Amino acid sequence: MSAAAAWYDGWLREAALPLWAEAGVDPEDGGFREALTWTGAPHDPRRRSRVQARQAFVYATAAAEGIPGPWLAAAQRGFDRFLDQMRREDGLFVAILGRDGARDDRTAYLYEHAFILLAMAALGRVDLAREVRGRLEAFRHDAGGFREAGEWPFQANASMHLFEAALAWEAVDDDAGWAAMADELGRLALTRLIDPATGALSEFFDRDWRRLPGEQGLIEPGHQFEWAWLLDRWGAARGRADARAAAVRLFTVGRRGFDPRRNVVVDALTQDLAVRDGAARLWPQTEHLKAALTLGDEAAALQAANGLAAYLDTPARGVWRERMRADGSFVEEPSPATSFYHLFLAIRELARYAGEPC
Repeated sequence: MSAAAAWYDGWLREAALPLWAEAGVDPEDGGFREALTWTGAPHDPRRRSRVQARQAFVYATAAAEGIPGPWLAAAQRGFDRFLDQMRREDGLFVAILGRDGARDDRTAYLYEHAFILLAMAALGRVDLAREVRGRLEAFRHDAGGFREAGEWPFQANASMHLFEAALAWEAVDDDAGWAAMADELGRLALTRLIDPATGALSEFFDRDWRRLPGEQGLIEPGHQFEWAWLLDRWGAARGRADARAAAVRLFTVGRRGFDPRRNVVVDALTQDLAVRDGAARLWPQTEHLKAALTLGDEAAALQAANGLAAYLDTPARGVWRERMRADGSFVEEPSPATSFYHLFLAIRELARYAGEPC
């Protein structure tokens, strides 16, 4: 485990953080680019709120954890530019900005705002975060939790990332509203989102938090792992043995998607927990690693670390391959900036587990 931690830590410090802070930033305004090619060249067709927030979070957290480099300045400049460009008149944020500066999608999505709050936690923007949290009350749903943007379907993923943001804020702000939000979303997962029969959590629900059928009811292993990582943390903090037991069950469900031939987890399972197809994106591999480490399954963590390495084998060091086909080959496409958040958290989790300097 120590060897894997050292290798990934070197990749992060020596390659990924410097590359994305230079080629991955627009020198004119400090905004974060959408993607880089496998050779490290910019690919920037638009600006999405989620990218700006995730990259600001990565660089602010790198600075806070003492990784040498100009990371805080990059985070602050990029996030301040985001605030200037993408904040709506009502204090919420648009989803997409075109390269011409036009607001291509003015919708305020819960998912985007979860990451905006996460970035604000890393940057210590307390007053603004409390204001945004208050404005998200408009998204509140009478059956518990929050709507995504319209009336339905309801998205478990948005609730999960809001849960993550609330836990991050709880660690840095004594405002009781953050713990209340985290507790509400933790309870929602345990009582409504997780199927008590299988222990699985699907993607989309109706307005009564009943799982939708068909494609919208698919089970994503990556999200089983991500929820497991969060619920175990929340359960430990609250003394909730039921949450920690649910995390173990979610991890077991996610492992149903593990392919030992490639050392990767696939993107989706059917509702009866059979593998839907062999496609395997990058981000589920990082969540597999995080959850395995949190739950102390070192064998699974080593499998995840070994499988993830194939995605980082690129012509330019510091970028990644995003989508693996069933035969183990990769789709040729730019490396999306959104995946850096997943990689960063997994690599830091691995460093802590292995006792490396953090």
